[in-house]
Amino acid sequence: MSKSIAVFGAGPALGRAVAERYAEEGYEVVLVARSKESLDALAEELRGNGATTHVITADLSDIEAIPRVAEQIRAVVGDPDVLYYGAAANGFIPTLELTLERAQAMLPLGLYALLELVREFLPAMLVRGDGAILSAQGASALQGMPHIAGGFALAAQRNYLQSLHAAVRDKGVYVGGLYIGAAIEHSPFHAAREAAKASGASVPDMPSVDPRHLADLLWTMQQAEGGPEATFPERPANP
Repeated sequence: MSKSIAVFGAGPALGRAVAERYAEEGYEVVLVARSKESLDALAEELRGNGATTHVITADLSDIEAIPRVAEQIRAVVGDPDVLYYGAAANGFIPTLELTLERAQAMLPLGLYALLELVREFLPAMLVRGDGAILSAQGASALQGMPHIAGGFALAAQRNYLQSLHAAVRDKGVYVGGLYIGAAIEHSPFHAAREAAKASGASVPDMPSVDPRHLADLLWTMQQAEGGPEATFPERPANP
C-alpha cells in the first residue's frame, strides 16, 4: 500500500519541488492551494511522470473550512502519512508599519491553519506509530528583522512545532521545520527580486536556492528523524 503526502501551499517553487520529490519516492500526492488552474497543471505533470495525484482547491486562511478540506483528503487517500505545510501570509511589512489589524491577518496562515491540520491528521499518525509533519518558512522565524514584521507569526509557528516535536518524537511521528534565508528560484519573490536587480534597484543581499535542494533537505530531515529544525543556509554552530 503506497504512502501519501498532503502538500499544503502547493505553489510553483518549493511546494512543487516537495510534491515532485515525494512522488519520486512512490508517494501518492494531494495538492492543496487556492489556484485550481496551477494545481491542475502541476497535477498533470506529476501524473505524466507516473505519480498518483489529487487536487483540492482551498483557501487555508478560512480556518472554519479546514475540517471539510481534511474530509476531502481522506476521501482520496485516507489519513496522509506526511503533512507538508508551506503556506504563509505576506510578512514583508516594515515593523514601524505593523498594526493590530495586519498582525491579526497573518495568524490564520502563520499558525491557526497548521494547528487545525495537525489536530485533524496527527491522531491517525499516532495510532499507526508512523508519520511526519513538515513545514518550510522564512528565516524571519529565527530572528526579528525590521523590514519583515510578519516574522512574529512564523516564530509562533516555530515554537509550536518545537513543542510538538518534543511531545511526539518518541511516538513514531517526526515533526520538523525548515527555515530559509534565501530567494527560492521560480518563486514570485525570486522573480520580483531579479526584475528589481535588472532595473538597477537596490535589493537586500541574500543567496538564491534551487527549490529541489530544499525539498531534498525536507526529505532528509524526515528520514533522519533528528532534531526539530534545519536552516538554509546552514547556521554556524554556537562556539
